[in-house]
Amino acid sequence: MLSAKGLVESRPKAGTRVRERAQWNLLDPDLLAWMFEGEPPASFVRSLFQLRMIVEPAAAEMAATFRTDEQLARMAAALDGMRRHGLGTAEGQAADQSFHNTILEATDNELLVSLSGSIGAAVRWTTIFKFRRRTKPRDSMPQHHRLYEAIRARDTVSARAATLVLLEQAHEDTERSLLE
Repeated sequence: MLSAKGLVESRPKAGTRVRERAQWNLLDPDLLAWMFEGEPPASFVRSLFQLRMIVEPAAAEMAATFRTDEQLARMAAALDGMRRHGLGTAEGQAADQSFHNTILEATDNELLVSLSGSIGAAVRWTTIFKFRRRTKPRDSMPQHHRLYEAIRARDTVSARAATLVLLEQAHEDTERSLLE
């Protein structure tokens, strides 16, 4: 499995070696899970949120423009699942992941949609990480709801702004969790 993921390479008569970290696919969902099962380096968390800050606000803008009624209904169902189960549960985390994946799908951009596995894993594992700590993260439901409402209203500016606030809060809460 490690070889298939490009983390190690095997050569006849040379053995198996760990490849340089720069050659790893750091966005692989399994690799993200492994990173957050332990204590991820602060630099990795910072890089992950920087990537999300580049991708997700633009995706939210596009989703506000291109979303379908069916995608909007799935976002609403995901919000309901998050509210009903709470983000500290597996069900709530799955709903959160579905919410973010549906936003990427609503961009109508196949390359952005292809990031949904990685972005979804980042959402899931940072949330799980934050809820394992003594100090629980702040309630992100108001920000999720604002983002949904902006996409529903096809308000691209508000969708971008709501995503930025949501990501900034998630990043701050994750950074705080690293200090515990």
